[in-house]
Amino acid sequence: MFELGTDGPSVIVVGIDGSDSSMRAAAYAAGLARRQGAKLALAYVQPISAMGGAQVGAAVIQAEQEVADQLLAEIRDAVERLPEGERVRWEFYSSPGDPYQGIVDLADQLKADGVVIGASQKAGHRLVGSVGVRLVKSGRWPVTVVP
Repeated sequence: MFELGTDGPSVIVVGIDGSDSSMRAAAYAAGLARRQGAKLALAYVQPISAMGGAQVGAAVIQAEQEVADQLLAEIRDAVERLPEGERVRWEFYSSPGDPYQGIVDLADQLKADGVVIGASQKAGHRLVGSVGVRLVKSGRWPVTVVP
């Protein structure tokens, strides 16, 4: 349905995990959001470990929370270094789960107009498919994969 008075995206979701590729994707998405006047939704989905045991599970959860906290601090620092006129509206989302499903759920929840993600740098993804490839194949939003 056409919405009178809208032009361009209103929400862009970007998946981040701290890798160089995901941080380049965040920078690219921030530029898109700034130029389009869109909100940037930064999504860190904490992978759930397949390892068993309560002690190991608690340690993994704590480590993933520390990664999320570090990413949020880096994002805040980067935003504060930007001149006032170049800042973008943004929100940080962090949740445990499968990265693909977490990004899909967030993009659906926010009614995202596009998704940006860094290219996978893991060799195993050639066999099972990367998050980026799975998002493109879903065909639900325009997806930009940043190298």
